[in-house]
This record gives sequence, structure tokens and C-alpha cells, in this order.
Amino acid sequence: MPNVESVSRVQPLALGPGAAVLAFDTRNTSTKAALFDVQGQMLGFSRTPTPVSTANAPETLLLHIEDLTTQFARDFPQVAPAAAGLIAPGVVDDEEGIAILSANLRWANVPYKRLTEGRLHLPSSFSNTARAIGEAEFRLGAARPFSNVVVIRFGSRITASLFINGKAHAGGGFAGGIGHSIVDLKGEKCVCGSRGCLDTVASAAAIVRRYGALTGEVLPGAEAVLARARSGDAAADVVWNDALDAFALAISQMAAVIAPEAIVIAGGLSRAGDELFVPLRRRLDALLSFHRRPVVVPAILGPNSALLGAALRARATLAP
Repeated sequence: MPNVESVSRVQPLALGPGAAVLAFDTRNTSTKAALFDVQGQMLGFSRTPTPVSTANAPETLLLHIEDLTTQFARDFPQVAPAAAGLIAPGVVDDEEGIAILSANLRWANVPYKRLTEGRLHLPSSFSNTARAIGEAEFRLGAARPFSNVVVIRFGSRITASLFINGKAHAGGGFAGGIGHSIVDLKGEKCVCGSRGCLDTVASAAAIVRRYGALTGEVLPGAEAVLARARSGDAAADVVWNDALDAFALAISQMAAVIAPEAIVIAGGLSRAGDELFVPLRRRLDALLSFHRRPVVVPAILGPNSALLGAALRARATLAP
């Protein structure tokens, strides 16, 4: 059985009535899982360590998902899931259900949709984490009022989900890589091989790293750097303002190219509230001229929005 860190009943989320489905959100270190019943209530939420294997990472993950599914069947025998939704970070072809590339999880060209269907004997979907968050916010959350909108996950990495004329735009899995848009041609080398990517300046990981480079002190997270900036720490102030400048520049580029009505920001740093949104809006406004000015608003579905997106994707496999 999975080594479950924490399992708890949670309050029903606004998934709405529909088929009962399984949802799995796999990240580098942990996997969230839940069973949604026909009323859309989340049951048996768990967070377990993502298993690591140097020999066969896909098979190891599939075994873990199969174990979690078995546990749901034991805990909730009255709920029969009709489909499953699996999501993960990296480059994912949603239509084919293939993990094109996830360096951290050691995946390349893995047909997870087909493999999951074969293992669970259920119609299954496989998608990217950012697009799952975007799907949830677009269908159920802050992006609902808009047809042209970008949902950005502002966390350890910066990723996005695009909706154009009311439809998701995935670009074969490559759309939404805002973290790898160039904001400084002479900037730091990025893990992707380019130089000056947004991720090297504005991601939560970059904020912590850049503060450490200036001070020699490693803080536990970007929120701690922001707290230092709030208290008058000059180095933290420089790092935070550089991140805001770069983030605003990247959003302005999206405004020029796809003219979204809104930018919805999710992820851990979105919880900074006015300390993020007020200066970010001001910077964005200063960068735009004739462009459509998107409203910049926080996401509303919280830290389990990716699971909601995975569940929505699973239900979509059953659509006629």
C-alpha cells in the first residue's frame, strides 16, 4: 500500500454533478490523489511521496497509481469511478496523452494515457499540471467570465495555460511555457539551455537563489524573501523588484501577441496579495501603450485546483 503522509476528508469542492472519477496530480516529490463522486465531492484526498526509480520510472508510477486506486475502492466501495485523470509537470501532448519530456521525473515520450487505461481499465486522460490548473480556473474559478485569458502558475517554476476564443490552446504540448520567455538576453543561464529566461529571475526558486547569492543566506522559500523585503532588507527588496519587473515584461509580451482579457495568477506566490498584484499591475500598465490591458486577478480555487482540473479532464473522456 502507498506510504500515505496525510489522508483526510475535505470539504466538497465545486466540481459539480457528473460521473465519478479518479484524479492524480503527480509532482517531483509528491502525488496528490482523490476520488470525486457523482455530486462532485472530493473523497479520500491523499498526498503520498512520488516513487523514484532509475530503472523504469513510468512503471513505478503506474504501480503507485494502481495502489492508490485500490485504496479508494476499499475506502469507498459505493463509488465506482467511470474514468481517471492523470496530470504531471513537463511537456505533455494532451490530445495523444503522451509525456513528451519531464526531466525531473525522468520521462520522455511515455504514452501515459494508453498505459493508465491498460492498468486501471478505465477511460483516462493525461495532461500538464499548468493546463489542469487553467482548466479548473476557466471552468469553475476566476477565469470563468473571460473567453481570452491566460492562467499563470507562479511558483517554483512559472507556467501558463492559454484560452483563446473560449478554447484551450496547447500547441501540441508546447504552449504556455512563459517561464522560458526571454526577459534578459544577458541574464543567467537557465536549466533549459537558454539565457535570461523568466524562470531565472522571477520564479520562487530563482527568488530564493538570487537572495542567497547576494547575502550568503539560504531562506526556506520566496515568501521568506518577501517578508525580508517587507521589513526593509535591501537585498530582498532588489530581488523582489527584479522579479516583478521581469514578470510584468513577460505578461506585456503576451498582451502584445494574444491580447488576453485577463491574466489569472495561481500558485504559492499569488497568495502575496496586494504586495504582488498592486506593483505588478502598475508595472504592466507602464509597459503597455495601445494594447488591450488585461485585468490581473488572483486565482480562487486554492492549492488543489490541479486535482479539479484532472477530474474535469477525466470527465471529458466520457463526453459523447
